[in-house]
Amino acid sequence: MTGQHIERNRLKLQIDKTIREVNREVINPVIKEVKLTDLEPVLRLVARARGAYLKELLEVTKAAGSELPSPEQVRQLKVFRETFEEMVQASQALEAAIDRGYLDVLS
Repeated sequence: MTGQHIERNRLKLQIDKTIREVNREVINPVIKEVKLTDLEPVLRLVARARGAYLKELLEVTKAAGSELPSPEQVRQLKVFRETFEEMVQASQALEAAIDRGYLDVLS
C-alpha cells in the first residue's frame, strides 16, 4: 500500500467515526430509547401499507379488465405506492440508525 492509500483509509475511518458520533449525539436525545416491542408496530405498519398497495393493484386490475386503468385509478394506485414506499424508507432509516448505534435499543 502506498502512503497516500493508508492516509485515505485513516481519513475515511475518522470520517466514519465522526458521522457515527454526530448522528448519535443528535438522534439519541430525540429518541431516548427504542424497545424491541416498539419495533413490531413499525413492521406491522409497513406490512399494512404493502397489503393495501397490493390490494389496490388487484382491484385496479379487476376493474380495468382488458383495458388500461383510468387516470384516476392510476392516481389512486400511486397514492398507495407512495405510502408504501415512504413506510419502507422510514423503517429502513430506523433500522440503519439502530445498526449504526445512533439509537439505544432495549430488549
